[in-house]
Amino acid sequence: MPAALSPPSLPASPLQGPASPDTGEWQACSRALDQSPHQREVTLAVEGMHCAACTLIVEQALLQSPGVVSAEVNGATATAHVVWTPAQGGPDGWLAHLRRAGYTAAPVQGLSGAEQARDAQRLLLWRWLVAGFCMMQVMMYAVPAYVAAPGDITPDMVALLRWASWTLTLPVVLFACWPFFQAALRDLRHRRLGMDVPVALGIVVAFGASAAATLDPTGPWGHEVWYDSVTMFVFFLLSGRLLEQRLRHRTSGALQALMRRLPAKAERLLPNGAVEQVLVSALAVGDQIRVRPGDVFPVDGTVTQGTGHVHEALLTGESRPLRRTVGDALVAASHNLDGTLQVRVDQTGNGTRYAAIVALMAQAAVQRPPLARLADRLASPFLALVLLASAGAAAWWWSTDPAHAVSVAVAVLIVTCPCALSLATPAASVAAAGALARRGVLVRQLAALETCANVDTVVFDKTGTLTEDRMCAHLAAVRPGANAADVQALAGALAACSQHPAARAVASLATTDLGQAEAVLETAGQGIAGDVVVAGQRHPLRLGSAAFCDAPPHLPTAHALQVHLADEAGWLARFDIEEVLRPDAARTVVALQAMGLRVQLLSGDQPNAVRRLAERAGIAEAWAQQSPENKLAHVQALQAAGHRVAMVGDGLNDGPVLACADVSVAMGDAVPLAQAQADVVVLGPQLDAVRALLQHGRQTHRVVAQNLFWAAAYNLVCVPLAVAGALPPWLAGLGMAASSLGVVVNATRLAQVSTAKEPG
Repeated sequence: MPAALSPPSLPASPLQGPASPDTGEWQACSRALDQSPHQREVTLAVEGMHCAACTLIVEQALLQSPGVVSAEVNGATATAHVVWTPAQGGPDGWLAHLRRAGYTAAPVQGLSGAEQARDAQRLLLWRWLVAGFCMMQVMMYAVPAYVAAPGDITPDMVALLRWASWTLTLPVVLFACWPFFQAALRDLRHRRLGMDVPVALGIVVAFGASAAATLDPTGPWGHEVWYDSVTMFVFFLLSGRLLEQRLRHRTSGALQALMRRLPAKAERLLPNGAVEQVLVSALAVGDQIRVRPGDVFPVDGTVTQGTGHVHEALLTGESRPLRRTVGDALVAASHNLDGTLQVRVDQTGNGTRYAAIVALMAQAAVQRPPLARLADRLASPFLALVLLASAGAAAWWWSTDPAHAVSVAVAVLIVTCPCALSLATPAASVAAAGALARRGVLVRQLAALETCANVDTVVFDKTGTLTEDRMCAHLAAVRPGANAADVQALAGALAACSQHPAARAVASLATTDLGQAEAVLETAGQGIAGDVVVAGQRHPLRLGSAAFCDAPPHLPTAHALQVHLADEAGWLARFDIEEVLRPDAARTVVALQAMGLRVQLLSGDQPNAVRRLAERAGIAEAWAQQSPENKLAHVQALQAAGHRVAMVGDGLNDGPVLACADVSVAMGDAVPLAQAQADVVVLGPQLDAVRALLQHGRQTHRVVAQNLFWAAAYNLVCVPLAVAGALPPWLAGLGMAASSLGVVVNATRLAQVSTAKEPG
């Protein structure tokens, strides 16, 4: 028998739970907050959550624990994000509160959490198999009663079939139904209503009435049993939960892939040249490690020996292999494709970029958009109405037929479940966020996905957002008779001696190496002077401003930044320097405009530079010399006019406007303040991810609307049918399972991010 189907051990009592992770595991799985180093955060996998009511219960249990500052729980992923102050309380305290509420939890990065999740999945699978097997047998025994004419089956055979059905239904009630009974008892013990209360009550009433009819065939329920309905309902419900569980794991797969990406051990190089295998947690800053081809880098570091290619798609969104050689930086969780590299450890554990990304994703995964919070809070009052409706329907039909009254009450209890309504928004949001994460777009606020659907204006910052962090140069004019290639080589040799961005741009133009510069002197604000030796002959050169190089006054001027070159005979050449537009900037602007969006540019740069770059990017509306206050006022004015604004930036001065915008996007190389204010962080230089985000936000909005419509329509149609007695219990169970499953399946359509442009 496969290991995955090995017989389950008896489940532990929910009040006992698994042993608490030790201090070392909590230290490894939690991280200190950047804004409050005395506080820590961790993401928990919560066992025992099955409905929207569970979300609020777990959240309240955590918030009542000593030291817990905040707790956000997502029922769609069964996870909780907890921020606590270690000086005021620790995990043992809030885990005890959870156990008293009937739940257990473990850090999602811990092995115990993964093992607990696997055990829960295996046990649920066994319950489903038992329910399915018994359902088929009970249905076989129930068929004669449905197809036989009155009097065709003798009373003793009817009794035999009923007792056989009772025997086969018993393991379903005692084993397969245990999660529903357990959750219902937990809720009733704490004087609250959860979604498992009507389910458990329906099963107990149907089975109890059937058992009474089996024991006393001449009693009020002697002519009706519902063993087939009970087993079929349990099988359908467990089928829905099993598929829902698997779909949840798929939609949150990007987060799980990140958490499992780091290796457990690494090869550390000793001073004597020997190599030892150590745990990654034992590495320290300054250690030298060896990473072989095919391995994953366990830390952030710098290459000290070797050359190879690495794959950083999961962390940066860059799909192409990147070449790394001595002096290049490496990030943890990237993949070494070829070449053995020796790496100096720069950051380990929670200090790595990988840890920051996991923390962002883990925090986003537990958030609940406003619609989801509203559905959660309406769940308990709705369930109270369900119980009243069931009792009222039973009272109405009792005088006509007690057996039919019980059937109607059970159907009402089963069919009216707000699970689909509670899952409608979070299931879609988590699926969309997981798909975007696989593309390198981290959604920190799930509510931003809903807002993206209503965005009509996209405002870009210029430097570092639309442009790369380097400049480019081209030869604009030369002295008559001069050779352009030689001019570029001479200028490049002199420019190579300066670290000024404009000088580096000029140096990159040189295609030939004529010689090296000597006696170099750089004058701040003016330029650089020196001798370039070519074939033993010295050429005095100056590179810099027009005045520094004696540029002729009648020389045609351009609006670009200019760098001039002069030799002993005077002015020699002019280079125009411009910022490098990101390769996908113009394409992204066209795609956004095709979606019907208004695109604007705000920059603190000079008007000429802003106008030129706006023309190259295809942006018609651009504002220059914008201070942080001006940018904030501009976005506020747009919002006051009724526009929904998405702001894309990365500079320090973008912090206030990012906080004000309806949706804020920070590029991957943004400073920490900008990222802290942003709803979405784009890893790497992929500007087209902004288009993908807004397009996926529109798709998410459509799926959420479809889910809510389906959940509402299901209840509007099925509840009256159940009250009228036209919906048998087994069909009610099928409808309940199908409604929740339909919502989750519909949400999985968001698991892929389309790369096609959305038509306008």
